[in-house]
Amino acid sequence: MNWIVISQIAYIAVIITVCLIILYNTRSHNKSLVYILLVIFLPVIGVALYLIFGFNYHKLRLFRNMPEENKKLRERINLKFDNHNKIADRNGANLKASHRTLSDFIFEGTSMPITDGNSIELLVNGESKFPEVLKMIREAKHHIHLEYYIFNDDETSKDIVDLLIIRAHEGINIKFIYDDFGSRNIGDNVIMKMKNAGIKVQPFYEIKYMLLANRINYRNHRKIIVIDGTTAFVGGINIGNEYDNKIKAKGKVYWRDTHLKVSGPIVKYLQCVFLQDWNFCCQDYIVSDDKYFPEVQAFSSNKKIQLAVSGPDTSLPYIEYTMLRAIYSARESIMITTPYFIPGEPILDALIAAQKSGVEVSLLVPNKSDSKIVNTAAKFYYTQLIEEGVTVYLYTKGFVHAKSMVIDEAISIIGSANMDIRSFDLNFEVNAVVYDQSFAKEMKDVFYTDTSNSKKIDREAWLNRSKIAQLPEKVMRLISQVL
Repeated sequence: MNWIVISQIAYIAVIITVCLIILYNTRSHNKSLVYILLVIFLPVIGVALYLIFGFNYHKLRLFRNMPEENKKLRERINLKFDNHNKIADRNGANLKASHRTLSDFIFEGTSMPITDGNSIELLVNGESKFPEVLKMIREAKHHIHLEYYIFNDDETSKDIVDLLIIRAHEGINIKFIYDDFGSRNIGDNVIMKMKNAGIKVQPFYEIKYMLLANRINYRNHRKIIVIDGTTAFVGGINIGNEYDNKIKAKGKVYWRDTHLKVSGPIVKYLQCVFLQDWNFCCQDYIVSDDKYFPEVQAFSSNKKIQLAVSGPDTSLPYIEYTMLRAIYSARESIMITTPYFIPGEPILDALIAAQKSGVEVSLLVPNKSDSKIVNTAAKFYYTQLIEEGVTVYLYTKGFVHAKSMVIDEAISIIGSANMDIRSFDLNFEVNAVVYDQSFAKEMKDVFYTDTSNSKKIDREAWLNRSKIAQLPEKVMRLISQVL
């Protein structure tokens, strides 16, 4: 047997092996099909793309065996606040049956119970968020915990870093987690300045060889700040100049985004998310410390809030499932704002089913995205929705980066997760689910303001576009499952 025959046999064996790995390790059948076709027709490129971007690391020991300290941490928190959680659970029974089903699902999947007695403030855009963040950092008495996907090296981040350094010198305990891919522009000098001031700084899942690392596929997309265990920030706004519309610069577009400032019992669970991530990326394990979990204060505003979290460390894509449950609970209206809309068939079918059931479904997306490939692929899904009567708005004032959903003027979901496959399957994400009519009305008012700065897609004109105009969308749709 000559070397040509041997090489051919080896080639076929490798292709078959990789295809079997794809079949056994990829949850989505659409994604499986795309990767198998790539491996068969473009073997070198296809295998490389799959190993870097497609291999299912949910089952790897790295994510499956999260630190035992995290299990102990969650047990200690639930035990410490057991009485309050029981009260919150009883209050949750006052929710509509469909909302209660959603709350129970989140708790069963993530051990995050519904909490009441919370205060919540809606922060529209960075110019609302950053002054509040600086204010709370100045007022911190004991500790400050920060966790960000993007933390840039610019004027906005400098203001925060400089203040953190001052507070660290004043004895405040500060921990900072940054995503090594998203915050690759942060600068070693900035990190060293913080460390020299006594701030504990840690990359989440450090990437040593950017171009060769499959780690870039698993990103911590969360944006969390916890102050003294009593006040927290969560949402979609990263740290950087582009997120603050007060800063004018050449080529800078208006940035529309959403964040939350919360106080009350929900903060202890945001603290728990942060500390679990800290335990994952740092050997300085924290099981439970009362100084990080002070006695909870109930507010008269009494907002009911619950966290939905997911990532490669969870057994299922709970944020995607949370959105599905919320969509199926709708009886009157669904309002979605997202910068990236690659939903996958379950979400797409749920929205179409809701529209066909008499629910008014509206989608707000960017007119121009910061990703041409994603923007082109998303248009295919717009077409599917528009054909069935869903209203799609293209935001024209700038770039809409907000990630929110409002159901029936009753439930609001705000957080870090986009409505795309990456957020559902690959990223570490956190969303806040708010069960409150007055807050949902506030979110709907913001949605209406955004649609006034948008253009509604004309159904007839959109559907009658030429076949050539629609071709790029259909092509990009083929690879949308692996974007």
